[in-house]
Amino acid sequence: MEPQISVGVIAESELPTFERPPVAAAVLIENRQMRQTDSGGVGRRDDSLREFRQVAIGPAVRCMVQVVEFGDSGITRLEHLHEYLGCNGLDMLGSQSVEELIHQSSPGPEAVVARAGGGIVSTVSATRAESEATLLSDALLRVDALLAEGVSTIEVKSGYGLDTETELKMLRIARAIPRQRPVEIVPSFLGAHAIPPGTGADAYIDEVCLPTLVQAHAEGLVDAVDGFCESIAFSTAQIERVFLKASELGLPIKLHAEQLSNLGGAALASRYGALSVDHVEYASDADARLMAASGTVAVLLPGAFYTLRETQVPPLDAFRAEGVPMAVGTDWNPGSSPLGSLLLAMNMACTLFRMTPEEVLAGTTCHAARALGFSDRGSIAPGMRADVAVWDVAEPAELSYRIGQNPLHQRLFGGDM
Repeated sequence: MEPQISVGVIAESELPTFERPPVAAAVLIENRQMRQTDSGGVGRRDDSLREFRQVAIGPAVRCMVQVVEFGDSGITRLEHLHEYLGCNGLDMLGSQSVEELIHQSSPGPEAVVARAGGGIVSTVSATRAESEATLLSDALLRVDALLAEGVSTIEVKSGYGLDTETELKMLRIARAIPRQRPVEIVPSFLGAHAIPPGTGADAYIDEVCLPTLVQAHAEGLVDAVDGFCESIAFSTAQIERVFLKASELGLPIKLHAEQLSNLGGAALASRYGALSVDHVEYASDADARLMAASGTVAVLLPGAFYTLRETQVPPLDAFRAEGVPMAVGTDWNPGSSPLGSLLLAMNMACTLFRMTPEEVLAGTTCHAARALGFSDRGSIAPGMRADVAVWDVAEPAELSYRIGQNPLHQRLFGGDM
């Protein structure tokens, strides 16, 4: 019989930082979901649980759970648990792009703008040349690195083919990953990522990007549609054509925008009810208001900020003031963010962007889930997916504090260890 694992759930939606409220309920992991027991204490099928108590880590996170012992389940130490996701991941979760699906390459010229754009284009020829088997093998290595840090859901983006054949190859590889690893993959079509050499932006959108999107949707290869709105990539008018096609196909949209300048990408994405806008270093107060109104998540990517030696910090005060949910991702890619650790991304978000540990934890759990369009994960509560990371830490803030250490003790995916 599968072990029954009990966790506690906080009834209130907001709790003071690091204060420990009384136990409100108990939960069983059953049928890969969490369900509440009949009483507020330990249920009949919770016999292996020796002791538990609540730990709140801030108003943005529904709950954390501190567990002393799970008996025969294999977890026998004092831990913290939370549900842990990567958005913009293999850009990853990610999270976060199909940067997991390619070989590492040189980041390109030294100028920041050239590096941001050149890294994409320079990778395309290598990606086109590799077989699906080789790319899948490379992707699994990167996925394994994230799973070793407790990640349960990863966003994988295309965008390194820039032709129909290779973009579809990237998405097929993304769909193949869950057949070989215990993880959920969210493939996002990022066809509007860069302009191939020798091709005009408008011609590329009309002749390659949009037809490829239609074919990817017809083959069931895509869960969301993304784009890159920047002076080195595509204008708002060009991106809007992609959004219109995505809307016609019934696909949610997201956008890379306001990374190097403000071209109005965040405002455009908000008008279309985007799940998320990534980077957003140059987002304005007005952008923050629009994103809050549309429920769009700001996905902060400190790995790219660090690698490109950027100096413009995302407008966290405006996001906080307007109530914009903030997620954190790795943006794992060979050109501008060769960052393969979500734990390190959490630390960098605190040190470089001055996010709080509570904000960063929310950014890799409940807000990351929202950025990927999920409502069944990202927190520990009855009915949520039983994807849980068990940490050997004294306080949740240690996850953002440590550098180069991985305190993961146990990872559960759908209730399975």
